[in-house]
Amino acid sequence: MSAPLHTSSVFPTQQETIWAKLETIAPKRYAATRNFLDGAVTMLSPYISRGFMSTKQIFHYLLDQGWELDGMEKFVQELAWRDYWQQIWVAKGDAINEDLKHPQKDVAHWQMPKAVAEGSTGIIAIDQAVKDFYKTGYIHNHMRMYIAALTCNTGGSHWRLPAQWMYYHLLDGDWASNALSWQWVAGSNSNKKYIANQENINKYCYTQQQGSFLDISYEALAQLETPAVLKETIDLPLTTPLPVSSDLVINPLLDSCIYTSYNLDPLWRNDKAYNRILLLEPSHFEKYPIGQKPLDFIMALSQNIPDIQVYVGEFDTLKGAYDLNQLYYKEHPTNQHFQGIQEERDWMFSVRGYFPSFFSYWKKCKKEFKKQKYGA
Repeated sequence: MSAPLHTSSVFPTQQETIWAKLETIAPKRYAATRNFLDGAVTMLSPYISRGFMSTKQIFHYLLDQGWELDGMEKFVQELAWRDYWQQIWVAKGDAINEDLKHPQKDVAHWQMPKAVAEGSTGIIAIDQAVKDFYKTGYIHNHMRMYIAALTCNTGGSHWRLPAQWMYYHLLDGDWASNALSWQWVAGSNSNKKYIANQENINKYCYTQQQGSFLDISYEALAQLETPAVLKETIDLPLTTPLPVSSDLVINPLLDSCIYTSYNLDPLWRNDKAYNRILLLEPSHFEKYPIGQKPLDFIMALSQNIPDIQVYVGEFDTLKGAYDLNQLYYKEHPTNQHFQGIQEERDWMFSVRGYFPSFFSYWKKCKKEFKKQKYGA
């Protein structure tokens, strides 16, 4: 197995260093190796999730480098998954917090297997990944699927609390991507459950483990009773350690830009001066709690925004407490109650709305790309 990641080196928060990471993107190597724990993944997900950079910016960077669709299609397709999950959140709203397409089958409980949370399942690769996760705030995407499959489809958990557990610790926490991916694995947002046996885990994680409860055929795995190690469950008190708010210094002659934990774009409206306010709403973090590590990451990223001030409180309270002129903010499903001028986010393509499958969405995106690029 590869060595554990060190957060500060893998996920820097200085603007110049972050943008330099674009130069390391290798679309063909990514396509060939992305499912392996040491694959050529970009480590850009925390910056995309936090709105520091957009999928569109990355896409256009590759176009500027001369990449054709054939050479970068798999990479762009994976970027498109992020926009796809977000489009579902926009279309369905809070419905993504419940079983989206059909009820999850064979649910034994709505808690978390203690062994998964502690990294003591006996599956070597998964246990190590969980322990590294607490240190780094990052999990490889394939490993996220393994953990979700073990938790929901082998352990019998409903997906909701385990998905919240993972989101709580992720630097790249994106509730749509996280919740809907867990549902995809658990079968409530897909036509069948995702399972992985020990042979599959060994292949992509470079382990050689034998004799585990997952070291069986897929036919046997589909019928497996919940192993004893996964039967003990725990409830998880997830609360966000929000900072104490300080008074804002507002220039009454300037308009204001409202940032959130999902919009930390340092280039947004950088053509002139504004009151720039990072709004941390307790009601948002009560609904979607995050831990200290992702909160620290958000606060550090926000320091790339000139003259940013932090306000901990509700949007309405902010408006009532300060005499703010015109307010600007970027669209997001969590901003529905904001008032002011809403600006659209940078989507890769103009495709909008709900699509029941990713590939029906991607088909339209790919067609748009070809039309723009080749006039076809």
